[in-house]
Parts: sequence; C-alpha cells; structure tokens
Amino acid sequence: MQAINQTVAQFMQDYDVPGLSLAIAQDGRLVLAKTYGLADKSTKKRVAPRHRFRIASVSKPITAIAIMKLVEQGNLELNDRVFGEGGILGTTYGTTPYKTNVDQITVEHLLTHLGGGWSNDINDPMFSNLSMNQTQLISWVLDNRPLDDAPGTKYAYSNFGYCVLGRVIEKVTGQIYENYVTTNILQPSGVTDMQIGGDTLAQKKANEVTYYGQSRENPYEMKVARMDAHGGWIAKPIDLVRLSVAVDGLNSKPDILGASAIATMYQGSSVNSGYAKGWSVNQANNHWHNGSLPGEQALMVNTSDGFSWAVLVNTRSQKSDFGGDLDELMWNIRSKVSTWPSFDLF
Repeated sequence: MQAINQTVAQFMQDYDVPGLSLAIAQDGRLVLAKTYGLADKSTKKRVAPRHRFRIASVSKPITAIAIMKLVEQGNLELNDRVFGEGGILGTTYGTTPYKTNVDQITVEHLLTHLGGGWSNDINDPMFSNLSMNQTQLISWVLDNRPLDDAPGTKYAYSNFGYCVLGRVIEKVTGQIYENYVTTNILQPSGVTDMQIGGDTLAQKKANEVTYYGQSRENPYEMKVARMDAHGGWIAKPIDLVRLSVAVDGLNSKPDILGASAIATMYQGSSVNSGYAKGWSVNQANNHWHNGSLPGEQALMVNTSDGFSWAVLVNTRSQKSDFGGDLDELMWNIRSKVSTWPSFDLF
C-alpha cells in the first residue's frame, strides 16, 4: 500500500488533483478500493468510497450494454434503421424529408461511431444550443446538420449518436432511459447507487463530489442531464467495477449478457478495429472507456487476464496527456502488487 499511495500522491501533485477514488477487482473479486484527497475543498471533506463522481463518456459502455441486452432479448436488431419511415424513431424528430443518408443510419452505426457525422469536434451538437432540451436538439441537428459521410464508411466519435441511442432505448422499452438502465442493467449487476447527474452546483446529488475546473474551465456550465446516454451518469468506482465484472465475458462471476452478445459488443468494426460497440478494444483483448469533462476525468477497464478497475477524479488538467497518464497510473498500481488478496470486498 505504501508504494501505491506514493504513486497516487505523485500523480495528484503533478496534475493538481483535489480528490481521487479507485477500485480494482481480480477474477470478479473486489481486492482494492481506495480514496485520496478532498471531495470538497471548501469544507475539507475527504473523498470516501461512498462518493460519486461524474463519469462523462464512461456512460457510453453503459448505454451499449443496454442496447445489447435489448438485442439479446429480440427487442431490436443492430441493423435496424433509426430515422425515417420504418425506422425505430420514425419521423418523431426533425422535418421530413431528412437530409441525405440520415434514413440509412442503423443502431450499429451509432454504437460504433460510424453514423456519418455529428462528431465531437468544435461543432459537437451536444455542446451547442444549450437552451434546448433533448427533443429540440435532436430535431435541430436533423434539420441543420447534414452528414459528412455515408453511414458505415468513416469513423467519427459522436456524443450525439449516443444521445440518439438513449432515445432508441426509450422508444423500444417505453421507459425513461435512466429508469430502464437502472432496472435492467445496473440492479442485476449489483449496482444500486448510480444516477444521471445535475448541471449546476445547486443540483449536486447526495454524496457527489465537487468539481474543480482548471485553465478557466467551469464544470457547472455543462448540460450534464441532457448528456444522459453519452455522458450523464455519476457513479462510485466500486459500482463501475461491479458493472464491468458483469460483462467481462469471464467465468469468475455470472454475466448479465450471454456470451454471444458480449462477443459482439467487444468486436471492433471493419472501419476501426480499435473501437467496438461502446468500448475501446485492442489486440490484447482489453476493453475500456475513458471520460472527460471540465472538472472530471474517468476511466473503466477490463483486462483479458481477469482484472477490472475504475478510477475517478474531480478535476481535469490541460497539462500533458492527463487521460493517458491516469490510465498509466492504474497499470503502475497493478504492477506494485505481486500477489493480490484472496478476499472479495464486494
């Protein structure tokens, strides 16, 4: 623990991180949960395992798991079209006729960021038109933002695409996105303490940390609730690890998806072999996703040799490769331990 603590302390000092929380499981057993620093600098409240953090785009694997559950149950298919006549959402949003190729977008295109546009560049739709609700925003995008490419031909990471997937889940299930995921994905995984976060400091949830911007970033100017399916969840690292263990495809504990659905979820696309359906993947058969917003950085990882971990902090640094170094921190922590405990903190 001394070596781990020193490694974390150095990282927090280098990047001016107020608070950090991490959890690590091996073979389905929670073997380490540790917190460091401050949940709130004004009150000097220290981070505890109960504290929840925004997880930003680590929300995407959660949405992908929900989609794969619906596919497994036969409630939708990956090649189902999303917009237009015969599509899941039909003509609910925007004005018909839709712009070129919009009616060709499938569920799988959105899961794999092959929708043809609406990427997370400086014109990311999810960070524009802040006065609009989800319905208004989706309609505005369909009417005003033509696709850049034919669906299925080019990878372009899209927050908006996952926002649309949240509406697909709602249409297919007849439930609010947050409610469906809570009941059908989180609770079966043993997770009872996740929810969609609020936007402002006044909307901070119970046991949620305070976020601290760097380089003039303001964490409380974000439309977090509107980001639900692509970036809106708040969580504890322990609960993210519970969820990742429940979809790791290993035999240590029962998964909430069948082997076929899990294999499909982790299969990279023909256009980008490094991104599957809601997860980054590599040839080592590791699966992960990071998340980043002003005042927040998050990471959730499954490794091919039976580890799952999550780490959350309540700031975002513009120095160097903050997200990459947070990832490296967790691999360094793993390397400090030669023999992990046999107990299960879950």
